[in-house]
Order: sequence, then C-alpha cells, then structure tokens
Amino acid sequence: MQTIGLIGGMSWESSAAYYEGLNKGVQQRLGGLHSAKIVLGSLDFAELTALQEREAWDEAGAILADAAVGVEKAGADFILLCATTFHRAYAAVAAAVSVPVLHLADVLAERCKAEGITNVGFLSTAYTMENEFFAQRIADHGLDVNLPDPLHIETLDSIIYDELVFRTVNPSSRRRVLSMIDELWDGGANGVILGASELSLLVRQQDVEVPVLDVITVHVEAALERALA
Repeated sequence: MQTIGLIGGMSWESSAAYYEGLNKGVQQRLGGLHSAKIVLGSLDFAELTALQEREAWDEAGAILADAAVGVEKAGADFILLCATTFHRAYAAVAAAVSVPVLHLADVLAERCKAEGITNVGFLSTAYTMENEFFAQRIADHGLDVNLPDPLHIETLDSIIYDELVFRTVNPSSRRRVLSMIDELWDGGANGVILGASELSLLVRQQDVEVPVLDVITVHVEAALERALA
C-alpha cells in the first residue's frame, strides 16, 4: 500500500471527510483492521484565505509548496490538495515535489467521461467560478462546463463560507442549492460537479435525479485506486 499525502485545513471539515473516506475505503477493500497510510499537512485556512482575497498567489503557493515538501519528506508516495479553490496554486505545489500531485480537475474530468457525462454543471466558491483556472482545465478534457446564473454566485459563496465551513447545514440553503442544480439540469447539463468540498455536507445523490459528482468522493476514490494498485 502506498502512502497518501494530504495538504488540508482548507477547511478542516473537508479534510476530515478526506481522512474518513480514505480509511473507510481501505477497510472496505482490504477488510480486517486495515486502514489508510496517510501523511497530513494541515494549514491555517484564515491565513490562506486572506492571501487569496489579496490575489497573493505567489505567497499562498509558497505556503502550499512548503507543506507539500514536508508531506513528501514524511513518506508520501503521491499528494492530494484537499481544496478546489487552492488548486489555483497547483503549479507551485507540483513543482516543489518529486512525487505526483493528483489534480482534482483531471480526476473529475476522467470520471465524467467514464460515466458518459459530456455537459457538466459546476458549483463552487465565487472565486473558483469567476476565474477560469479550474473549469477550463475540466473543459480541456473535451467537456462542456456550465456555471450557474451569476445571480446565484454570491449566495452560494455565502452558504459555503458562512455555514458549511463551520459544519452548519441549513435546510433553506439545501433547497437553494438543489434549485441551482435543477436549473443547470434544465439548461442541458447531464451531470453536476459539487466543486467545493464542503458542498458534500449539503447535497447527496438521493436528493436529485441528475448525476452528482462530489469532489471529495471522486478524489478519494482516485487516491485509493492508486494507493492500492
């Protein structure tokens, strides 16, 4: 079994879901007392968010890269960056280490193609939706990527940062996000990516008819396949 490196803390709630998913996945596949071999570098979300807001991506990238180096030195065979938005600094992270860093957008695109999804809706933080670095990387795999109506972006961002990062799940917020998914489906999407890891706390596949891809689940499953190959 390979050792999985995680760069987390952005937010810690989503990092906990990564940790739980990896360990449950190993136990399901191997049985008995088996658990995942994990090295975790957990960062201060407030510090990185402040740098993001200032567009100080060189500084944010340096912090993330240092964390990646530490995770590699601790024995990681490959690394996951456990936050969609901070894939903005993926190049700096990947350049700092000699082990693979599994880009979430690549993993999601491959999963979409495997499930026959050609036109995918994308819900995430305002920063990630208003900038092209993540959606464009998915589109580079030959997929059409649809974003929600701009009127929804501020609402969705508030739900993520004011509620879900604190593990607060409001029924009214669930209804709002489900209506956004319905709009994307009506607009032609035959699948929807929950592109902020915290959104998996709010929406489950049984809540909607259109296929939903949760970034944590997809990232975790790709990591498990690699670690146990």
